[in-house]
Amino acid sequence: MQLPWKKTFAIIFSGQIFSILTSAMVQFAVIWHLTETTGSATVLMIAGLAAFLPQALLGPFIGVWLDRWNRKMTMIAADSAIALSSLLLGAYFLLGEPSLPIVYAILTIRSAATAFHAPAFQAAIPLIAPEEQLMRVAGWNQMVFSFSSVIGPALGIAVYSATSLGMVLFLDVAGALLANLMLMLVTIRQPKPGAGRSPSFREEFRLGWIAFRSVKPVVILTIATAVFGIVFMPLATLFPLMTLSHFGRGGYSASVVEAVFGIGMIVGGAMLSVTASKLKDTTYMAASLVTIGFTCIASGTVSNEAFLWFVLLSFFMGAAAPLYNGPYMAMIQRQFEPEMLGRVISLVTSITLLSSPIGLALAGPVVDKYGVQAWFLGSGIVIVLTGAFIYMRFIRMNRNEDAADSR
Repeated sequence: MQLPWKKTFAIIFSGQIFSILTSAMVQFAVIWHLTETTGSATVLMIAGLAAFLPQALLGPFIGVWLDRWNRKMTMIAADSAIALSSLLLGAYFLLGEPSLPIVYAILTIRSAATAFHAPAFQAAIPLIAPEEQLMRVAGWNQMVFSFSSVIGPALGIAVYSATSLGMVLFLDVAGALLANLMLMLVTIRQPKPGAGRSPSFREEFRLGWIAFRSVKPVVILTIATAVFGIVFMPLATLFPLMTLSHFGRGGYSASVVEAVFGIGMIVGGAMLSVTASKLKDTTYMAASLVTIGFTCIASGTVSNEAFLWFVLLSFFMGAAAPLYNGPYMAMIQRQFEPEMLGRVISLVTSITLLSSPIGLALAGPVVDKYGVQAWFLGSGIVIVLTGAFIYMRFIRMNRNEDAADSR
């Protein structure tokens, strides 16, 4: 018997929250370990490249497979691969300090598995939830991710400090297995093959590209998201370095910043769930970017004695993030048919993720030469301008749509 859609999401999210939580623990613990042992922004950027580049390169091709394969089994297989990679890296750390190439290789494997899991989950959402509830589900998804972002860094640094990085990685194995168990308890229907299905891989890829290009607002917003990613994604690996190098504080202070950022994301996700569909998608997105941009600018100019101000800015930065991510994904889920959605989501994910390696490659030398605050300041200016562009580009379109609806 098919469960009501809310119960289905409750079961899925109850497993995903542990998987995302332990992954957040691993992400923070690995970054802090590299920060503490090397103190090099270049090492952090290479680690970031290993974590993002496989997703970006595989993304355009994975979509075709996602639209062919069972999406639930794809998520289970991907989580199993992530669990195996954590198990291997954990064993290395228990036996001794692994070399940096080994750490980079394991991060690459985890990234490749995530390249399958993330778009498969997003493509499965419209197969479970009614169309009018997609924005609300996006808010729930952001809240689950944000809760894990709050607790993950604190738990990660606590377990890392009390035991070892290997133990943090073993907990990630348990989290992935629990997520798989919850997925096995639910049914996710498969989209019926339609006009977008072809026996030719190349033809299916081409049809996905044509479908993406046919929706101009999504194309424009994807380009804007890529620009945003170039300047903002490096900050995910630079927050600990900002805490260590600019403010002269240790791992627990760095975990506080991450936790406060995550609390802000929880608040933003809750706001999105409550106010879902009350504003245009692009209004949420423009407001989000402008807010994030100004908090980055302020972070880039704050003195090294104003750590509490940096913590407060991190809260508002985190609160603004779901107001961009949620509407963007909900817009894509509404615009495309389920049998085409895997290709489109993996394609836009790949485009946006390709911006991350570009940003990471640029950020490493800039931060090593000019300091971490320079990147915060420069990225803030670019993000504010991107938000203003989205608002000005779509305000006329929104007004025309409102005028048409009132006729």
